Parts: sequence; C-alpha cells; structure tokens
Amino acid sequence: MSLMDKLFILFGGICGLLAIASLIGFALSRRMTSETGRATVDNLNARIGAWWVMVAIFAVSFGLGRGATVLLFALTSFYTLREFVSLTPTRAADHLPLVGAFYLLLPLQYWLVWIDWYALFTILIPVYGFLLLPSLAALRGDTEQFLLRVSRIQWGLMLTVFCISHAPALITLDLPGYEGQEFLLLFFLITVAQFSDVMQYVFGKLMGRTKVAPAVSPSKTVEGLVGGGLSAVLAGAGLWWITPFTPVEAAAMALAIVAMGFLGGLALSAVKRSMGVKDWGTMISGHGGVLDRMDSLSFAAPVFFHLTRYFYT
Repeated sequence: MSLMDKLFILFGGICGLLAIASLIGFALSRRMTSETGRATVDNLNARIGAWWVMVAIFAVSFGLGRGATVLLFALTSFYTLREFVSLTPTRAADHLPLVGAFYLLLPLQYWLVWIDWYALFTILIPVYGFLLLPSLAALRGDTEQFLLRVSRIQWGLMLTVFCISHAPALITLDLPGYEGQEFLLLFFLITVAQFSDVMQYVFGKLMGRTKVAPAVSPSKTVEGLVGGGLSAVLAGAGLWWITPFTPVEAAAMALAIVAMGFLGGLALSAVKRSMGVKDWGTMISGHGGVLDRMDSLSFAAPVFFHLTRYFYT
C-alpha cells in the first residue's frame, strides 16, 4: 500500500469519526438541560471543533511538504514560548536572553532539524543554549532573582522549542524498509497523544472518581487515565500498519506516548497552578492556548523520537 493510500484511509477515517462526534455533540447539546451538563457538552463540542481545525492544518502541511511541516512546528514553538513567557514574570534585564531564545536559538533549532544535523540539534539548546542565556542575562548586571529568572527562560525554551522540535524531526529519520513514509510516524505520535487526551477527558467525565493529583489538576482521575490510556494504546496497536512496528511494538510505543503525555500534562498543570492561571492562553477555542494542546506532546515527542531512532534505525 502506497503512502498516499495510507493517508487517504487515515484522513478519511478521522474525518468520519469527527463527523460522527459532531453529530453526537449536536444531539447532546439539544437534549441537555442541566447547567453542569450543558457546560460539559459545550466543552466537548469546542474540543471537536478545534480538532477539525487541527486536522485541516495537518493535512495542508503534509500537502505542502517537509518544509511546511517544519515551519508549522517552528511557529507552534514560537507561540508556545510566547505563551510561557507571557505568564512568567520577567524584568528588563531579561530582554536580551529572550531575544536570544526567540530569534537565535528557536530558528537555529528548526534549521538543524530541516537539514537533519542530528548531532547538533540534540545538544544545541541543552548545552549551548544553557550556557548562552545566563551569559546574556549576566551582561545586563541585574542580579535580582537571577537564578529564578534565567531558569524560567531556560525551562521554557527546553519545553516549547527543544522538546516540540522532536516531532517534525521524526520525518528526517532513515528507517530501513520504511523510506518515504516517515511522515506517518508524526501522524502516529500526534494521533495517539491527542486521542489519549480526549479519551481521558471522556472517561474522566463519565466515570472519574479517584483524583490522581487533586492539588495539581483536579480534573485528572485514575479512571480517566486508565480508560483513556488503554483506548489510546489500543488505537496505537490498531495503527501498526502505518508504522515500522509490529502490533505489539506499536502498542508499547503508544503506551510510552500515553505515559509521557500524561506526565507532561500534569507537570504543566503544576506550573499553571503555581502562577494562578487555568489556561496558557485563549488562541484555540475550547482548548485554551497552544501550549494547553502541546503539553502532552512536548513530553512525548522526544521520548518517542529517541525510542524509534534507537531501535529502528
């Protein structure tokens, strides 16, 4: 089966599922009478609507080629870093390291992904960015909460640029017998991660009783995690035919994505709680900011990338 045939089946299946979900959401919105139930249905419909937009953007990026995909994720990193910085207190002395983060390290990271310079793209930010940012901040001579301020910028850069850049880096992998189909690995990663988020929300609303970490994220429950996680693992196993994995290996990879995605969502929720906000932004209707949708992917992408590269290249 050719790459185009696989993509036609995949996008057709997703659009079909979203159409069914949209009809169900419409029917529920007409029948729901309680205020709490209406709010839940409205949130679900907003998520479905955002999914339509994300699928359309993903399809367009593939149609335009590898360069458009890398550019799309570069813009995603730009917006997520901006959201992170906008909610993180900074001082005038932080402007120089922020310029270095936004206009030097971010584009350079994605250029290295584009040219497939693996050896440098995996150490640019953790090593050279780690050294550069505090050096730029020290040049301004402001020592007030220096360590805390620099750490925030470094952590934001790692999270929103370094980690997220591993998603488009999947299309640069050279897997024997899988040449020309690497885009499907990116499809697998995003589908499993986002499907897990949605199903955890659904199971949590339907059966959620036991809170995982109530002080961090009151909406995350053990029932939601188990039900949504197992659903995503089964979905990943069912998608083995678009990957270089066997069904069991695809399930194991999906499990890694689900686990890291959950931890990413939990860690970013802790950051938001520490700053007293509910969402990172308002760009995506029903989903908050861009980082609210990318929190799970930011933790899952580097792990999935390196597992695939280590075992299959």
